[in-house]
Amino acid sequence: MAGSLQDQLLNAGLSDAKTAKKLDKEKRKQKRTAQKSRTTVVDEVKLAAQQARDEKAARDRELNQALNAEAQRKAIEAQIVQLITQNKLDRKGGDIGFNFTSQQKIKKLYVSGLQQKLLAAGKIAIAQIADGFELIPAEVANKIAERDQHRVIFCAQETAEAIDGEESDWYKDYEIPDDLMW
Repeated sequence: MAGSLQDQLLNAGLSDAKTAKKLDKEKRKQKRTAQKSRTTVVDEVKLAAQQARDEKAARDRELNQALNAEAQRKAIEAQIVQLITQNKLDRKGGDIGFNFTSQQKIKKLYVSGLQQKLLAAGKIAIAQIADGFELIPAEVANKIAERDQHRVIFCAQETAEAIDGEESDWYKDYEIPDDLMW
């Protein structure tokens, strides 16, 4: 392709020489007035192109932030899974059913007598991994709760409600047995 777009249009017969000269004259006149008044001529095409570049950059930044957030969420999930699998306690030989709530449903986990006492004391906790539940030490449960508090299902220290003085007076005559199961 030889020549400018204007020459190509003239050769194709889509434009005539008179209008081409008129457009050139207007363009030169705009440049002269801009130089005399020391203002810049606003080129609408360049302005639209710059605006399109800015919009694309903004969309790219938003997409990049979403990708980074997703990668960070996956990294936290991997850390939680690793903490649970490395620190889970052995539940073999568990013959006592320990009931707890998960997503407004009552679940049962079979634990040993010692594990039941440790759960009640808040020394160990229950954490959710995939569709199952595992027993983990309370320190690990706190680390997991920092990352995602919904993964720690039961921890006696967090769920125990403080009873004020008046309420404790009501129940002072009724002692709760240690072997109570629900």
